[in-house]
Amino acid sequence: MLQEENPERAIVELEGPRRLSPNDLAAAFARTLSRPVRAEAVPRNTWEALFRSQGMKNPTPRMRMLDGFNDGWIDFTGAAVNTIKGRIDAEEVVGALVNGSEEKNLNRVPPALFHDRSVGP
Repeated sequence: MLQEENPERAIVELEGPRRLSPNDLAAAFARTLSRPVRAEAVPRNTWEALFRSQGMKNPTPRMRMLDGFNDGWIDFTGAAVNTIKGRIDAEEVVGALVNGSEEKNLNRVPPALFHDRSVGP
């Protein structure tokens, strides 16, 4: 898609085969790690310090993006023409991340995007 020669501006939504909540993602980690994992909301008033502690120099754009998802002014429209759904599910992605697997070719489809309006970073 990035290599296509298309002079027109387009908005394309990239996501996995299905939408996931933070709890769905935690469950995928739990299955992969064979131990309990739970998603926890991160209080918004701690985001800036957290992002800076992770090495981010300017966390404001990321915070605004998360606010947009959480407040509903950034959302996926679901318009079939502008949506590309990948075929790799969260459990396969998590397995490759956790196991450091070089065998899985995760570049074969667009990356999944995970968001939930009720949870921060």
